[in-house]
Amino acid sequence: MAEMVSRQQKKLLIYKRDIVVIEEEEDAIKELEEDGILYIEGNATEDESLVKAGIKNADFLITTLPSDTDNVFITLSSKQMNRKMLVVSRASEESSIKKLKIAGADNIIMPDKIGGDHMASLIVAPDLLEFLDNLSVSASGSINIQEIMLTNMPEIKTIDELKIKEKTGCTIIGYKTKSGNYIINPDHIMPVGQEGRIIVLGNTAQILKLNQVFNIN
Repeated sequence: MAEMVSRQQKKLLIYKRDIVVIEEEEDAIKELEEDGILYIEGNATEDESLVKAGIKNADFLITTLPSDTDNVFITLSSKQMNRKMLVVSRASEESSIKKLKIAGADNIIMPDKIGGDHMASLIVAPDLLEFLDNLSVSASGSINIQEIMLTNMPEIKTIDELKIKEKTGCTIIGYKTKSGNYIINPDHIMPVGQEGRIIVLGNTAQILKLNQVFNIN
């Protein structure tokens, strides 16, 4: 991981994700030490730093360097060492999206574009945006979104059989099919497959309960 901001780090920790940050700036390293977050001092564009951070056994990588070229290089290098890993990359230019996809990035985020859309939405639907802004992780019981993969649940045939509301208090808000299509507010009797994913909404306590009940690591 490269230069992950504090809010992202805390979100991953709440969801019980072990993380290692690759960082070389002294001020950022000091913050990582204060937060008790494991880090590697080095340059994420160097294979040696990636290996030290455990890239060969990592489940995911988030690369957020300001240079698109660096993010492409990190993605390419990391995927060569661990093809099963999920890679989320930052991009500044739309022309970099195709390059990042070719390099192996699974998801690409453009903060500048999101920021512009966010500002426009403040004019159109300010109350809705305030609600969405509160979909974050904190100890105060904020609302969170989580997904459940159905790979290890061969006996489940419908959404109702999961009994998510009864077991955890979370609310199902979506279903992602094997082909990648999203179904919003799916019917409780809708059939589900092993390759599908359930998207749920809940507060911090409910999400932690969800992780426990469904053994989400």
